[in-house]
Amino acid sequence: MHVADRTAVEGRRERITVVPESLDDLWHLTYVLEPGDAVAGDTTRRIQRDDDRTRDTGGQREPMWVRLEVTDVEFAKFSTRLRVGGEIVDCSREDQLGFHHTLNVEEHDELEVEKVWQVDQLERLEEAVEAAEQPDVAVATVEEGAAHVHTVAQYGVDERATISGPTGKGEFARSREELFEELTAVLGRLDVDAIVLAGPGFTKRDALEYIESEAPDVAERVRTVDTASVGDRGVHEVLKRGAVEEIQTETRIAEEAELIDELMARIGEGAEVAYGVDEVAKAAEFGAVETLLILDERLRAERADEGDWDVDVDDLVENVEQQGGDVTVFSHEFDPGQQLDSLGGVAALLRYRLE
Repeated sequence: MHVADRTAVEGRRERITVVPESLDDLWHLTYVLEPGDAVAGDTTRRIQRDDDRTRDTGGQREPMWVRLEVTDVEFAKFSTRLRVGGEIVDCSREDQLGFHHTLNVEEHDELEVEKVWQVDQLERLEEAVEAAEQPDVAVATVEEGAAHVHTVAQYGVDERATISGPTGKGEFARSREELFEELTAVLGRLDVDAIVLAGPGFTKRDALEYIESEAPDVAERVRTVDTASVGDRGVHEVLKRGAVEEIQTETRIAEEAELIDELMARIGEGAEVAYGVDEVAKAAEFGAVETLLILDERLRAERADEGDWDVDVDDLVENVEQQGGDVTVFSHEFDPGQQLDSLGGVAALLRYRLE
């Protein structure tokens, strides 16, 4: 995610212009945009003309700029777009004011969002921006005599190193080891969460054995994938197989699973923990919340007045933040989020036990 502009408007409202750069970014926006927000961007709209040429065709599409008051938001994963519907409140064509329109937001489309931003929504944007600026997955492709290292981010792929050396065995065996040595050094310097080691044949297996022997901390982040090619084509094969997307999903699940495991362990021990909105809200009032765990769907439902909590969810989140606590929004799509849902959709790891 790229934030292009940020401007205070009036009262607590603020206008932020964002450019989503991946499907992940579009998904993040699903949990940022709410009914009543003002969203603006370039679009096309079918205009019915009163003439013989277009009367039978249903009108022609014309490019225009619109600002909508949002009524509904839908993340269409399989069509790679975010659909934002609402009433046109401002437009480059005044005759379109008051009509309903849907903005189809795709990757690299600029979108202007004006609203009262909540703390967790700003944090979600910041996380998306950091993910775009700091790659967290590397792809190393290796064959006899050559290795290539790329980093994968939401904006694309960057080449970090190309390493070459003699091939063969016997008198060249040391040079082969030197190839693995340099590859290990390059991977060790990368600030990434996971490494995909790919390539044809058995060379990648030998490279992994070397890494496991010389740099076990690096080897812990490595998984192997078979590809027919190395270099750019090899990376393309890795991406096509979904290996990087799988790692990124697993990384998020792992972080959420670690928190939910800690939560369940504390519940079993009767230790510093609270769950259910009433207990968590009480803990937040005392400044006892170290980490707030809240389900994304519950957060959205409460904000849309579709939930049943007596507690204002935004006040709860803001209270935790002001007391120096962390907030983690769980995805309902994964098992840790489903476990949290069974506890009422909200829980907290506490600094101390409440009596």
